Amino acid sequence: MKISTILRDGPDGPRPRPVAVLTDDEVVIDLRVAERRRLEAEGATSEAALRLAAALVPPSLARSIASGPAFLDRAADAIVAHDAQAMIPFDEVTWAPAIDPPMMIDGSAFEQHLVNAHARGKREVPDLFYEVPVYYKMNPVTVFGHEQTVPWPGGAAFMDYELEIAVVIGREGRDLRPEEALEHVLGVTVMNDLSARDVQAREMTAGFGPAKGKDFGTALGPWITTLDELALDDLTMLARVNGEEWSRGSTSTLTWSLAELVAYVSRNEVVVPGQVIGSGTVGLGCGLELFRKLRPGDVVELEIEGIGTLRNTLAEPSSTRWDPTPKERRASVTLPFREGAGTGGSGEGR
Repeated sequence: MKISTILRDGPDGPRPRPVAVLTDDEVVIDLRVAERRRLEAEGATSEAALRLAAALVPPSLARSIASGPAFLDRAADAIVAHDAQAMIPFDEVTWAPAIDPPMMIDGSAFEQHLVNAHARGKREVPDLFYEVPVYYKMNPVTVFGHEQTVPWPGGAAFMDYELEIAVVIGREGRDLRPEEALEHVLGVTVMNDLSARDVQAREMTAGFGPAKGKDFGTALGPWITTLDELALDDLTMLARVNGEEWSRGSTSTLTWSLAELVAYVSRNEVVVPGQVIGSGTVGLGCGLELFRKLRPGDVVELEIEGIGTLRNTLAEPSSTRWDPTPKERRASVTLPFREGAGTGGSGEGR
């Protein structure tokens, strides 16, 4: 099954609607409309059918998934029913992000990408990469869907795409083992972890990880493919810019499996329905590794076998309304000192 989110016009402007996607027919099924019509066919009044359908299929796909198996059962029923009045052709669809994630996390599970990226800075890959499937927190607010134009943030000169596969959590879980993790995954989608490389490189000298270099935008879509439709062990991954192939890779080159990544994310915390966990970039899956940069107006297509193709256009550079004024160094060390005492770890005080 493939599910996603589109925008439909309403009295208050475009509103998100969860849909089932029929790629062969190039149509989507508005799941709220399909459920309303199913209820009416079973004898519910129009008012009651509308109310019940809105409860089962809220505007948020993440909230719909959180209701449990009932939502997916109804989506499957809608696909079988094939109600023409609930269908919308692809060429009439405005896509939203495939999911509205309550949380987003991006891992770094492909060794080759790390080796290539660190080589540009004449550095070795840290030992920690081989010890745990590392990740960082992303911005779940600035998410873009298929065919949407993504911003070029003010102050950035080196824009880049990152070709990733991302899992979408379907069921809450905590402290999972890898052999349990995929039971909590609804499906997978394509992720473009857009990066302002020059901004990112400067920020990360502070030791805090990426912020403005990445948080301006991430693209997800075009839809989520449930795990019953494909195996994850050898999916071809492609990136094209303006129709020219730039990147080619495979999920077979993952150092940390998606199951291991999900299990590690759930360690001492909860993964929740709708949460997105990216794999990190496949080897040679970004311009940084290829010594190539994106330009304004470029059309970036990321394709993963069995899932689909996510297409976005890069906007013209924007401007910033404020730049911080550098501060002077004034503070000196004031901690009490004892000979032989440790620091307690470099992350203290953040």
